[in-house]
Amino acid sequence: MANEPRDPMQLEKPMFILGNGEVYRNQTEVKMSQIVLPCHANYCGELSAGQLLKWMDSTACLSAERHAGCSCITASVDDIHFETTIGVGQVVNITAKVNRAFTSSMEVGILVSCEDLFSDRQWKVCHAFATFVARRTEAGKVQLKQVIPRTQAEQMEYSLAAERRRMRLIHAEIINDLLSSCSSQTVSECLDYQEAVPAERTRVESVELVLPPHANHQVSTFGGQIMAWMENVATISASRLCNAHPTLQSIDMFHFRGPSHIGDRLVLKAIVNNAFKKSMEVGVCAEAYQGGEPLRHINTAFMTFEVLDNDRKPCTLPRIRPEPVDGKRRFQEAIARKKIRLDRKYIISCKQSEVPLSVPWDPSNQMYLSYNNVSALKMLAARTNWVLTSEKNKVETHVAVAAEQVFLLLSDLRRRKAWDHHYQECEVITDSHEDDTIYQVVTPSVTKGGKVQDFILLASRRRPCDFGDPYMIALRSVTLPAYPPTEDYNRGEVLCAGFSIWEEENSFTKLSYYNQATPGVLPYISTDIAGLSSSFYCTFASCSAFLEENKNSLASLPTSTL
Repeated sequence: MANEPRDPMQLEKPMFILGNGEVYRNQTEVKMSQIVLPCHANYCGELSAGQLLKWMDSTACLSAERHAGCSCITASVDDIHFETTIGVGQVVNITAKVNRAFTSSMEVGILVSCEDLFSDRQWKVCHAFATFVARRTEAGKVQLKQVIPRTQAEQMEYSLAAERRRMRLIHAEIINDLLSSCSSQTVSECLDYQEAVPAERTRVESVELVLPPHANHQVSTFGGQIMAWMENVATISASRLCNAHPTLQSIDMFHFRGPSHIGDRLVLKAIVNNAFKKSMEVGVCAEAYQGGEPLRHINTAFMTFEVLDNDRKPCTLPRIRPEPVDGKRRFQEAIARKKIRLDRKYIISCKQSEVPLSVPWDPSNQMYLSYNNVSALKMLAARTNWVLTSEKNKVETHVAVAAEQVFLLLSDLRRRKAWDHHYQECEVITDSHEDDTIYQVVTPSVTKGGKVQDFILLASRRRPCDFGDPYMIALRSVTLPAYPPTEDYNRGEVLCAGFSIWEEENSFTKLSYYNQATPGVLPYISTDIAGLSSSFYCTFASCSAFLEENKNSLASLPTSTL
């Protein structure tokens, strides 16, 4: 079988040789190398996180502008998790390149590594994805040219960028829904706890005058500079809680709500929202004004800090006593965000090989599970090293049915019984989202007289983000408390499976099916190899016949599928 999908943001090889022998380099790629001097460091002799954010934003902006051919501004930055700190004398290497361009915005991938000049070692510090928007010109709104991926890694990032964009667009809505419905966890024990630190003590407010050195070449306040100022006040706030030097661990996804310009007074406010056992969340807000005008909201961010001991292990933090009303709200929301943060890190940040076969599903992690589901299928489809046994994991055919119709016919797994004899029963458990449905599927036993198997599958459907993208139907196992394993069935699990549907000319469609083998599906593959059951290709032929016979029956499909 093919090797596990590699981490798309791991340290890449310095060059890629094309088939014609040409050394290929992405035209949007920009690199920055900086040696960390004492003026860049904090009180611990480590590179200030604010300074690193400035360098990252600057590198990413230059990459975006190289592709757009005009000025660009930072619109948002996805979650950043800092894996290690960087010391004075070490070199920071930053690589940024445009993964995909949409109408007027583009995603830029940023990889930060550290280099020790004396030991010749390099290691990853963090990676991030930033969204940049091309500024309007005198001719009007800019229409960005499309990115053309040329390597397997670029093709994979290009495909995943569409899924990340989808998650960004619904992120705020999902978060707000979760926060508004979060359980009212009591804060009374913190209010009564004698040694709890009052949250008011951690409040910080600072003002900065935006001068020409703080502005970019478009005379707007440099996005990286705003992030650096926000990190500064957040660090002060965190220090007031623990009376120690905190280390920035992560920054949640944030969006710039509006621009700031030279001459603005930038008001930065920070407070510790909640302190957990080994970490704390600091909320930071940036607002701007000029003269007597009202404050303009620029940005809000949530940063997680730790305090490390001499062995670089997190220390236990003091408790915090929230302020009345707003303080209690922030306290409770921080608990909800922590759960979301852990779900996000657990499901999205780890490699595919580290994600368990079956992940518990609940409303707080449904967005991330859906993202992981589709992303895993896209990474599987992007592989080029299919060999021998992989023929049992990838099947491909062409049908004389429009891609949209194929997508609609295959989207409802209840119809799969009509062409796949492995599907004995299939029922909808819940429609968790308009693009996501959870099914219980019952399949026959692989041994004579044995128990039948059942699977709890999350089916995630995606229409093309842009011309040339495929339709996707991704499947993976999830667990639901209401549907535990029972004595009547052997519970099976699917790590990654699904369909990739490509539109071709003259209403023809290329249909590819992928299945990453797991113990739950391996018996079916093994018996197929032994010739004890119909081949995958016979099943796929039945699928083709089903599509041909039902291509005009879309009116009979369930409304939820359409």
